[in-house]
Formats: sequence, C-alpha cells, structure tokens
Amino acid sequence: MPSFVSRRVLIQAGLAAGALAATGLPTARPAAAADEFDVLRERWAALNTGGTFDPADPAYADALAKLTAQAQELVDNLIVDADRVALWPDLPLSPTSGNFSISYTRLKTIALARATPGTTLTTDPADHIAAALDFLNQRAYNETLPETGNWWFWEIGAPRALLDTCILAYDALTADQLTAYLRAVDRFVPDPNRRTNSPNLRETGANRVDKALIVALRGIVGKSADKVAAGRDALSDVAEAGKNSVFTYVTSGDGFYRDGSFVQHGNLAYVGTYGNVALGGVANLFSLLGDSTWQITDPNRAVILDAVEASFAPFIVDNLMMDCVSGRAISRERAGDHRNGHATTSSVLLLAGGVAEPYASRYRALAKGWITRDRLDDYLSGASIPEISRAKAVLDDPAVRPAPAMPAHFQFHNQDRVVHRRPGWTFAIAMSSNRMARYEWGNGENLRGWYVGDGMTYLYNDDHAQFYDAYWPTVDAQRLPGTTVSTKPRQPHGTGGGTGTIAAYAEWVGGASYRGEAGAVGMHLINHDKTLQARKSWFCLADSVVALGAGIVGTDGYPVETVVENRNLHADGTAALVVDGVTQPGDATYDDPRWAHLDGVGGYVFPDGGRVRARREDRTGTWREINTGNDTAGSTTPYTRRYVSLVVEHGTDSGDYAYILLPGASRWRTAARAADPGVTVVANTAEVQAVRSGRDRLTLANFWTAGSAGGITVSGPASVVVGSEGRTMTVAVSDPTRTVQTLRLIVDKHVRRLSTADETVTVVATGKQLILDITVGGSRGATHTATFTHA
Repeated sequence: MPSFVSRRVLIQAGLAAGALAATGLPTARPAAAADEFDVLRERWAALNTGGTFDPADPAYADALAKLTAQAQELVDNLIVDADRVALWPDLPLSPTSGNFSISYTRLKTIALARATPGTTLTTDPADHIAAALDFLNQRAYNETLPETGNWWFWEIGAPRALLDTCILAYDALTADQLTAYLRAVDRFVPDPNRRTNSPNLRETGANRVDKALIVALRGIVGKSADKVAAGRDALSDVAEAGKNSVFTYVTSGDGFYRDGSFVQHGNLAYVGTYGNVALGGVANLFSLLGDSTWQITDPNRAVILDAVEASFAPFIVDNLMMDCVSGRAISRERAGDHRNGHATTSSVLLLAGGVAEPYASRYRALAKGWITRDRLDDYLSGASIPEISRAKAVLDDPAVRPAPAMPAHFQFHNQDRVVHRRPGWTFAIAMSSNRMARYEWGNGENLRGWYVGDGMTYLYNDDHAQFYDAYWPTVDAQRLPGTTVSTKPRQPHGTGGGTGTIAAYAEWVGGASYRGEAGAVGMHLINHDKTLQARKSWFCLADSVVALGAGIVGTDGYPVETVVENRNLHADGTAALVVDGVTQPGDATYDDPRWAHLDGVGGYVFPDGGRVRARREDRTGTWREINTGNDTAGSTTPYTRRYVSLVVEHGTDSGDYAYILLPGASRWRTAARAADPGVTVVANTAEVQAVRSGRDRLTLANFWTAGSAGGITVSGPASVVVGSEGRTMTVAVSDPTRTVQTLRLIVDKHVRRLSTADETVTVVATGKQLILDITVGGSRGATHTATFTHA
C-alpha cells in the first residue's frame, strides 16, 4: 500500500483555506440562505464557463472559436416551427430512444456559449433556449411520464444537462418555467441514494456521485436547503449509515478498494470511465459547496483523495488512461485513452483548487507531469475554457515541478489488473476470474470485446497513439496481444438494450508483488464456452517480461493460438520485422525461431522455439461495427490500419509456449539476449511455472497446486517471488485462488534471522532451510511479505 495512505488519518482532507478564492470563483457567503443559493448558482456557472479569464488571451482563442462554432451550428439547425415534433432533424423523439436527453445536452452547449465571455454567436439564443426547454418538458420529460428505454437518460443524462442549462440560462427563464422543469427532476431523481425505476436498488460508485451532484444542483436552482443537503449527504450515504458511501473502502462490489482497485457494475475494473465520473463529480461538489453551509466534511473523504495516486495515477501513462480499465467505453469513437486521461487530469486539477495540502501540491505536480510528457501534445487543444485556465495556472508556475513517471509494479488483486512501469515503457495485463468479468457489453456498445479480459497485454512506449488511433475498430479482435484463443469465429455480442457482463470461471487469477518493483502474475484461463484451458504466467522484471503457457488444451476442433504481439503500425507504417537476423517483408511461418525484433517496439526471444507465424496486414473497419449505441454510436467512416502480429500456433490439441518480451531493445541486444537470455525457465507445466533471473536475482513461480520448483516448495496454490539484494532476502507470497487459509512455504536458502514481516507471516524455521506459515485466508489475493538477513 502506498505510504500516503498511512498518513490519511493525520491529514484529514478539508478544504484549503483560501483555495476557492484562488480559483476566481464566487466565494461570498451571505447570511440569508436564499442569497447563498445565488452565490452557489453563480459559482456553478463560473465552473462551467471558466469564470474570470481573459477572452483576449490567445490561449483561449481556439476553444472559444470551437465553442462558438458548435453552438452556432446547433442554433442554426434548431427546428423552431410551431408544429415541431423534435428539436433537431437527427434527434426524433421516441419512447425508447435517449434523444430527448441528447437534446438537453445540445441546449446546454448553446447556453454555455451564450454565458461564456468571448464567444461570438450571431444573435442571443435566449428565446430559443426557453422555448426548447418548454417543448421538451411538454413532450418528453415531465412528471407524468414513465421511464422507458435506458434508465440512465431519465435519471442522470437528462436531469444533469437540464439543470446545467437552467443555471447557465437562468436570466432567460421565468420562475414558472423553472418550477415545471424541477418537477420533472423531482419525478426521476427524487432520492440520490436510490434508482427510481428500481427503488430497492441503492446507487453505488459513480452513479451515486452523479445523482448527488444532480440533487445538489436541483436544490440550488430551486433554493431548497434540504435538497442541497441531500445531495451532499448522498456522497456519505447518511441515509444508510454509510453503507454505500463513496468515502469508504469497500471489500466487495462497487467502489474503491484499499489496494487501489475501483470496481463498477459489481465485477468490472472501471477507473478509466466510471472512476473518472466519480472523481469528477466529487471534485465538482468540493468546488461547488466549499466554504458554504453545505460544504463536505465527511471525516473519511480522504479515501477518494488518496485514490488519485492509488487508483488513477498507476493507469495514467503520460496523460493517457489505459484502456484496460475503461470497460465498454473502448468502443466509443469520441472517447479513447487520451480523452479519458485528459478527463482525469482535468478532475485532478479541479480538485487541487479545493483541498488542503499536501494533496493540492501533489495533484498539481502529477498533472503537470502528465501534460508535459504527453507526446501527442493535445491536452490544451482539446480542453474546455475552464480546463485551459486551470492548466495554464500550473504550466506557467515554475514553483510547480512536474512529478516524474516512477518505476513501479502494481498488483490490483481486487480487479484482476497488473501494471508494470519501467523507464521508457509500461506493461499492463487485463485478466478475469470467477470474481471479475471478462468484459461488458450492452446498449449497442463493445460488440467485439470478447477477449479483452482473457489476459490481454498492453505495451505502452513512445507510440502514444498505439491504442488511440482507430485501434479497436481495426484490430483483429480475436487475436489481441497476450491472449490464448481458439480460432473458432465469434459473432458480435450486445446489440440489444441494457448492459451485461460476460462471466469468467477460474479461481486462480492474480499474483505476488515483490517490493513494488517486480512481480509474478498468473491466470488460469477457461474460455467463454469452456472448450479451451491454459495456465498462463507473466513474470515482470527490470527490463523484460517473461511469458509462459502450459496445460493448453482445446476441445472444439479449431486450432489454438497464443498472440505474442499484434501491433498497430498506423495508416502506412513501415517498421521492419526481423526474425533471427533476417528482415521479413510479409507473411511467414517459422519452426523454432530464436528471436524477433520489431522496430520501434522491441525484441521477442523464444527460448524454447515453437511454431511462430508472422504477419503484416492492412485491416479496415468502422467504429459503427463495434458501437451502435443511441448516444455513442460510431461513424461509418472506414479506417485502414497496418498491423504486424506474432502468433504461436498450438494446433488443435494441446501445447505450451515461452517468450521473453524486451521492450525498447535494439536488434543487437535482442540477438544477444537470445544467445544468453539471463533468465532460466525452471518449470513450465500445468502444475507450476517458474523462472530464475540472474540479472534481477529473483526466482518467481506460480504454483497451480501444491508442489516444488526452483528451490521453493508450497503446500497449496500460490504465487511466490524470492529475491536477494546484498545480504537481504525477501519473500513475497499470495494465494490468488482465495481458497487456502494457511500456506506453508519452504525455501532452500540459508538465512540467519527475520528482519521484517507482515503480521500474517510466522517463521517456523531458519538456518539451512527457511520454513514459513503464511495466513492467507481472508486476504483476497493480497501479497504477504517477509525480509531476512542472509547467513
């Protein structure tokens, strides 16, 4: 656990004195409650428009022009006829679509442009906004209507956009109009703690934060102290004594976990999208309610503030948010890892303006590091005016030193994700188990997400557009890097309404983290229709990742493959692929190659050979093929991208594999490592997989059952790393199955005495052989560590 978490009790995260004043937001706190609502309304408008910025500053020119053009186009295409049945021709209203909600979002854009200094709309659209809001209230969203279609449009999407519009266009609306609109909000979001269309369902995670903000805004617009308080209190779930509080670590279901995991929809790693929503909502509420009658004072609010570094930062690579924690949103053309990362950066900067030290300084340093290392250099060009204002303040301040990207190994045992960060590259693994789903589909989204949770690996390097440049619509979705798959063709899944997750079946999924620097990772793969099994391991080292597979058995009659690499070379990439020293111009199959190298990526060593197929192909696809959602549907524009893939062919029966990934390695270094890998494969069977790295002075092993390998013996399933540094030996152990109460570990090493150990570790014997009993029961796959002095 990061050290900052342990300081949480000492640093309760109150609002920084004077922080709101520094943001340029309205801070006056009149004695009369009604006047305070006005202050908060103005504050929310300023948070959306950018407040007191200089419209003549060239830094805002593009953002102002973009907002003006977007709003002007919406105004020009707005249907204003008396007999209209929709507001825009492309958004026909119907009982089952979310077009009414999208219509509110467009009205918010018009209202935002009208309220933002420096925009140049040709006419004041005030009358159009008011008439359009009346139209939607009469035809599509009022207190007499039932919910139909997707609940989200009724309970989150529409009311949030409606309330934002009411605040931004407050001067253009009458009291009667506001009263009518608020009756609709009260109908569909009467209680931020509950799902209106399913009252027994309590809101959790991001959905709870969304509704808390909506109800607080409703209270501000309607000048209801009770509503504002209800919104604030929903964050802490005061109604149920904190049961679903976003400021409490959870041990199951949705929310933030102590290991940094964030889960939404019960069993999905989701910090990249739903986590972003939760963080952004809390940041907005801190800024909105700070220094007011309703400021947030929950003593546990540091849980979400610590999450910036524990849950979000590990998945940020130089301002992009890894797709492995973005769920079905990977299929959204208007999203992507850079935009999701920018959303995190924006929320962190907003939060920095409303919290006490040391959080504020750490947040600014993180954000400055992310922005300045962004090789696409697209944060400011895609930012809104408030985002530009916050970023400029940090980028222009020499006192804020950008936080560096530090090497680290993160084992998120509560969400089946691993991140291995090294200088110049980052490697991530997305797994699934009988606790965490393979992937999520629904509402027409993520139609080909079949294998994203089956051990897909992500290698991030200088190519910051690898997964951002039309990757998901063009990649061969049945051959994602890191996965072992049957070649039986799959069909799109999830075109209907509602969302769902695809279950996984195995218990043994997880690993052990060694000193936060290296780690053993394993996954018992049982595929979606139970026709394929494999034991897969990744051993994450200082300059490489060793991947082993064993016990691979397919029963559906189709060939089985392990995908070593499937790299996006973009539209016309010419990166050379070299196999055993020979440049390969096209497709080829090799029996027992020793090594391969892909320019701009790195090297691949095959210590045991195997049958490896190399392919260079151009692939064409559209975003619409993977997303047909009502408000997220992709375009039908065809994109063509070139890919280079390396695939180990196992045939139709059984097999195994071993390869070493050397990110950033040159051809020369790759060939040298093939001759002298520096890593020995100690075992690669269905019972145990283990390697010994002389370079790292580590032995790493995944025991699928009780057994011995590499001088290590365990009494049950376990992941183990044993390493030496100077006269110190460290042992790291976990039970990824979560089925064992006590593990006995025997290490054939001579140690003298115990230096430090988790309280779960009992030393049975030292001397020529180390014997430990580790109480792993109830630890949910966490790593247990002990350090000893060598004899």
